[in-house]
Amino acid sequence: MKEYTTEFIRNIALISHGSGGKTMLAEAFLHATGATTRLGKIDDGTTTSDFEDEEIRRRLSLSTSVIPVEYKDYKINVLDTPGYTDFIGEVISALRVADGAVILVDSVAGLEVGTEIAWGYCDTFKLPRFLVVNKMDRDNADFKKVLDSVQEFSPIRLIPVQLPWGERAAFKGVIDLISMKAFTAEGKTPEEIPADLRPAAEAARTKLVEAAAEGEDSLLEKYLESGELTNEELMRGLKAIVRSETYIPVFVAAGGHEKGVLPLLEAVINLIPSPQEITDVVAQGKGGEEKLMAADTGPLAIYVWKTTADPFVGRLTYFRVYSGSLQGDARIWNQTKGAEERMAGLAIMRGKETMPIKVVHSGDIGIVAKLSATSTGDTLSDKGHPLTLPVPKYPNALFRVAIKPRTQADAAKISPTLTRLCEEDMTLSWFQEHATGQTILQGMGDQHIDVAIRRAEGKLQVGLTTAEPKVPYREGITKKADAMYRHKKQSGGSGQFGEVWLRIEPCPEMDFDFTDELVGMNLSKSYLPAIEKGIHATLQTGVMAGFPLSNVRVIVYDGKEHPVDSKPVAFEIAGREAFKLAVRDASPVLFEPIMNVRITVPDANMGDVMGDMNSRRGRVQGTESERGRTVVVAQVPLAEMLRYTTQLRSITGGRGVFTMELNRYEIVPNHLAQEIITAHQKELEKSKADE
Repeated sequence: MKEYTTEFIRNIALISHGSGGKTMLAEAFLHATGATTRLGKIDDGTTTSDFEDEEIRRRLSLSTSVIPVEYKDYKINVLDTPGYTDFIGEVISALRVADGAVILVDSVAGLEVGTEIAWGYCDTFKLPRFLVVNKMDRDNADFKKVLDSVQEFSPIRLIPVQLPWGERAAFKGVIDLISMKAFTAEGKTPEEIPADLRPAAEAARTKLVEAAAEGEDSLLEKYLESGELTNEELMRGLKAIVRSETYIPVFVAAGGHEKGVLPLLEAVINLIPSPQEITDVVAQGKGGEEKLMAADTGPLAIYVWKTTADPFVGRLTYFRVYSGSLQGDARIWNQTKGAEERMAGLAIMRGKETMPIKVVHSGDIGIVAKLSATSTGDTLSDKGHPLTLPVPKYPNALFRVAIKPRTQADAAKISPTLTRLCEEDMTLSWFQEHATGQTILQGMGDQHIDVAIRRAEGKLQVGLTTAEPKVPYREGITKKADAMYRHKKQSGGSGQFGEVWLRIEPCPEMDFDFTDELVGMNLSKSYLPAIEKGIHATLQTGVMAGFPLSNVRVIVYDGKEHPVDSKPVAFEIAGREAFKLAVRDASPVLFEPIMNVRITVPDANMGDVMGDMNSRRGRVQGTESERGRTVVVAQVPLAEMLRYTTQLRSITGGRGVFTMELNRYEIVPNHLAQEIITAHQKELEKSKADE
């Protein structure tokens, strides 16, 4: 591939709901520009974008792939993103390094939930965008209906730059309102607009010229005076309204059959800003904020937006150069990790194909293999001029599973494997749940977790199994209680003897407090550490249901010892058993985590969601309005929210989203607590029987 400097580079992300046609449009770009000799097919597993085994198996994109397209001496880095909402982290990462978005909507389905969610992130990143009504050759395709559905949703005005030349089986190509020419097939040869379509084209062009005139005061003055703009002025005005997000230009295509492809690439070159024209990139430097311009002569600032594990070449790091240029074999500084890295073997990716390159210019996207410390979200720069680029906010993980190694050999590798998976994907995370002893992996949904588990097996050779996670309950007490326990063991030789009298009481201000009120010589204070050790062991496993016990104060006030048989181990056992007896008399209870939940749903689903919350022992705190959507604020036990991601999608047709964070712990209702305790007892009996 040729070397391209900053002004000849464009970075665009293709976004839409699943099955919107992104992968096939990228495939059509490659074929129409001569980069490939035949058009790949999703059903055959031969597309350039979807090259992972799992993507071929599922016939959908699971991660963002980079497809550089060369057209008219420009390089367009096309980022083909997944459409399924479980993989929204991949979309966010792609939009973070794109300078514009091409939003695809299906000509039959119109605006769908995945598109709405991705659209919101385009707003977050303030990205200029195109709307492409795709698959115009489908049965029941309806350009006007789709446009109306999107305009109803979008606060930004839509302005057609193209009209379809026919619809459904009669879709031949596009009518371009800038050149006022018609283009069949992929759009190489201009033709005259058919006479029957000319009136509609002229009316649409008038609206386009009016919109473009809003781009500059001088253009508006000229238009008001003469009623017309030259094609050059029209293009200048369009650039301005696209970049200011005053309008979204609308295009038409049938990517799977290569119709309307080249006019769309032409528009990307002319209307999407080059990296040089992006002015709001700000990095954190030694002396505060620094504004960066995309120039090879600027200070080096590289953002790592994606990392993957490749079984043959190891870790691949995808990056974008925001300022400066990167030479092969350069040694540069990872400011995020505080480590030096050697950039050996710079390359450009096209799907899975690696094309070596000597230099990556400012504004371009490249890859490098085998970096040791660098992961997604890191900034690379010169050590003498360290810079940190901002990392986007990713949504909180909402779907959890408990992870177990499949074999003993896998057990040793489980921790580094989960860490590696989470370094690659910013919406995955894992932790050890102390209360249940489980390893928890959390992500955006069941498909997201399933893909991560398969990736661990296929790429990292680690077998993992999943189960529904246990709720991290806690045990506690509600009143004071006393108990005594005597441990006595005599079996020849020296025996064991220890007697402990203690009192327990609730201690809301701290997890555990241990003290004594010993008077006289009945019990030596030297045995107190052993008594405390025995109690500590019980705190970890609880007394009723196997969960940690907390917020308790223990006061040892008496005991007995034997001059020969008393040993620390005897008092450890006596302290533990006395504590258990006291807990059983102190009206023990189970506490459960109560979560603050914010559920954002379309207004029409509010009643169903609130009813569902009540059925989950939830307490609705109130509602808020957000542009045609309602936010339901509630407090709900975590036990009722374990699979809520799937259920909310079902209630709202995928349009509902929620966030959740811990608020407090609260006593579990008696009838539910008894079920949990009974289940624990059965589990203990089963494990004893297995032994």
